[in-house]
Amino acid sequence: METDYLTIKEAGQHELEIKKSRFIADVGRVTTEEEAQAFIAGVIGREPKATHHCWAYVLGEHDEIQRESDNGEPSGTAGVPILTVLKRNELHNAITVVTRYFGGIKLGAGGLIRAYSNATSTGVEATGVVRLVRQRELTLTVSYPLYDRLAHYLTENAISVLDTAYTDAVAVTIAVDLDAVTTTQEAITNLLSNQFTVKEGPVAYHEVPVEIHASNR
Repeated sequence: METDYLTIKEAGQHELEIKKSRFIADVGRVTTEEEAQAFIAGVIGREPKATHHCWAYVLGEHDEIQRESDNGEPSGTAGVPILTVLKRNELHNAITVVTRYFGGIKLGAGGLIRAYSNATSTGVEATGVVRLVRQRELTLTVSYPLYDRLAHYLTENAISVLDTAYTDAVAVTIAVDLDAVTTTQEAITNLLSNQFTVKEGPVAYHEVPVEIHASNR
């Protein structure tokens, strides 16, 4: 991808019980259909006796690939609600499989839609969401007397420190949002009276936690 985007923090699981039926939501991050199908197969293999394994996933910068399955539930009552939650939370390269163990009480179409939607929402919330932000790595080399001043600035401005190497000087590798590279370098130049060297590194994605609110469900 060439833009920042939201996705699942890490693979996780959350369970709800609704009218004696168990709904187990497995959420994860995938980047290809092969990974998505492997994720689904893994859940099915873990829960082979479940009544249903319903799922949905979105892939691509613009969600070019969207797939969903009701897996035997009435049409439109499981896969689409799962997919809707993923899209409503603006998640990309994400998958959810909701495994159901039928508890003997029928929920009706509306009840199933709410159940699969809630299972997905709580699964996403419990597991967590991150924003993958494209950032430029910068390696700043300073003398020991100036290091504390630099470290304080980085902490105060919540700039991610990726590595610190101590030799005859201190080399601090940081990650800076692409649109803030120039202003950050200028600020550090003023802070240290230009008594440092900087080496630009590659652009890479770094994860920033994102809080999911109930209104996004």
